[in-house]
Amino acid sequence: MHRFFFTKIDNSPLIIFRIFFGILVALECYGAILTGWVKRTLIEPRFTFNFIGFEWLQPLPGAGMYFYFFVMGTLGVLIALGYKYRFSIVAFTLMWTGVYLMQKTSYNNHYYLLVLVSGLMCFLPAHRSHSLDVRQDAALKTDAMYAWVKWAIIFQLLIVYVYAAIAKIYGDWLDFGIVRILMLGKAHYYVVGDVLQQPWIHKIIGTVGILFDLLIIPALLWKKTRKTAFFISIFFHLFNSIVFQIGIFPYLSLGFTVFFFEPETIRKLFFKSKKPYLLKKVDAPSYQPLLYGLGGLYFLVQLALPLRQHFIKDDVLWTEEGHRLSWRMMLRSRSGSVQFKVLEKESGKSEIIDLDDYLSKKQKQRIAAYPDFIWQFAQHLKKEYAEKGVPISVYAVNSRVSINGRPSRAFIDSEVDLANAKWDYFWHNEWILPSQLKVTNKSQTPTILDSLDIKEGPALD
Repeated sequence: MHRFFFTKIDNSPLIIFRIFFGILVALECYGAILTGWVKRTLIEPRFTFNFIGFEWLQPLPGAGMYFYFFVMGTLGVLIALGYKYRFSIVAFTLMWTGVYLMQKTSYNNHYYLLVLVSGLMCFLPAHRSHSLDVRQDAALKTDAMYAWVKWAIIFQLLIVYVYAAIAKIYGDWLDFGIVRILMLGKAHYYVVGDVLQQPWIHKIIGTVGILFDLLIIPALLWKKTRKTAFFISIFFHLFNSIVFQIGIFPYLSLGFTVFFFEPETIRKLFFKSKKPYLLKKVDAPSYQPLLYGLGGLYFLVQLALPLRQHFIKDDVLWTEEGHRLSWRMMLRSRSGSVQFKVLEKESGKSEIIDLDDYLSKKQKQRIAAYPDFIWQFAQHLKKEYAEKGVPISVYAVNSRVSINGRPSRAFIDSEVDLANAKWDYFWHNEWILPSQLKVTNKSQTPTILDSLDIKEGPALD
């Protein structure tokens, strides 16, 4: 173990990854401004649905979020250049984590992965070569890094891919029904749209999706299959980029492959003038106990989070409890309907809330199908009325949800006052009605597609 983690190896993969990483996050942040994502997601809504517990973390007023994303993009440029690297990567990590926790209407597993990777990068010596920091302080320069740096990245990727593969091993993926639903939203694509509707294509996508996630890390680690796995990765991630349009993340995934190739190969491709490091010296640093302790704790949490769904009552496909942070990617499509009845406790007056007065189009899609959104909106109404001095109860009435094209079923107990209900972070919330997924036959025609924004909607998170 000592030799495995603390042998010094050439740092060329880490250096080029820092450059790729910085460029990609800069493009992500600047692109979020130019494509209107910042405006639609953070500026236009009256309020955002935060991760529960972070309600205080609201978007900056006015044009503040444009400035916020511009700063993050600029930090990405500084990371790529290796200028004030520690400050730049820590600042980016904090700011990106803030955005991640600030809203979940546009939740995406890849945003979570970027939180984790940028957090890891805070502790890596990625600025010790080919950086402006080295130009300013030559004492920083080194051509080596500890092997644990490489294996930390690889193990993080292994967790992501293996859990993603395991999550796909369930009925709606194995019969390719969810793949069909995902592809229906791509029917308008030029040239490939019609092809993506073919059943044989659905079978290929569904099968390859599981096999790729399960085998890609071992295939990249084994020298005999590495090149083949790399070219398969290029096709796989470009397909995802074109079909699902998920920003930088297919390219970031390709960027990770530099850690699987021999450092000499990376050096010859990108840093021909860089001095190779060939000593393979074993030299345990003074922080070894801290690394084992904190690193072990971090990866234990990463291994545990995706398992929590199995200890929560009912089916995660229905309740969503335990879904996030678990690498359950492109597994389901949800739609629903709900009304909110406000009952003034003193006067007895009741009214049905007009959601158009509060929510954006995408927020309305989410609130109809996700229990935490429903609970949070009830809390928002409670706070709003309390500011007027009016105590209220809030009931979710006529709440129904459809999962993966099944007929919609009653979702939230309409007798429970959600304004005064507590959110259970770790266990089941009993006001979510029991699922009937195991006894309900799927609809042959997934009617959810009429109301679901598949490009950015729930099916992709």
